[in-house]
Amino acid sequence: MKKVIYSLSLILMFLASANSLSAQKFGYINSIQLLSELPEISAADDAIIEYQNTLVQEGQAMVKTFETNYQAYIEKAQSGELSQVQQQQKEGELAMEQQKIQEYEYKVQTLVTLKREETYAPILEKVRSTIEQVGKEEGYTMIFDSSVGGILSADEGDDILNLVKSKLGI
Repeated sequence: MKKVIYSLSLILMFLASANSLSAQKFGYINSIQLLSELPEISAADDAIIEYQNTLVQEGQAMVKTFETNYQAYIEKAQSGELSQVQQQQKEGELAMEQQKIQEYEYKVQTLVTLKREETYAPILEKVRSTIEQVGKEEGYTMIFDSSVGGILSADEGDDILNLVKSKLGI
C-alpha cells in the first residue's frame, strides 16, 4: 500500500512538473538584425567614424613629421654633415618619435573602443529593456538570441523581432 501511494505521489509530481513545463513560453529574437535596423546605430556608427578620423589625422601628422625628420637625417648622414655621435643621437631621437607614434596608435585603438562602448551603451540598454518589456507583456519565460546560434529550430510564431521593433518605433 505504501508502495502504491509512493508511486502515485511520484506520478502526480511528474504530471505537475510536466504541466508547469508545458505552460512555459519561449521566444527568440535576432539581435543583430534588430540592431542593424535601428537608426540610432547608424548615427552612432557615423559619430564613431568621425571621432576615429579626427584621431587618425593627428596620427598622420605625427607620421609626416617623422618622415620629414628621417629624410633630413638620411640626407645629412649621406652628405657627411653629421659626426658618428650626432648620427647616433639623431637615430635615438627618431626611435623615440617612432615609439611615440606606436603609443599613439595604441591610444587611438583604446579611445575608439571606449567611445564605441560609451555611444552604444544607451542604445543597447534601450533594446534590452524593450525586449524585457515585450517578454513580460507577452508572457515569455525566456527569450533567446538566435543571432548567436543558440537555437537550432524554433516556431516562427515565437519570433518577437516584430514586437520589439514596433515598441522601438521601427
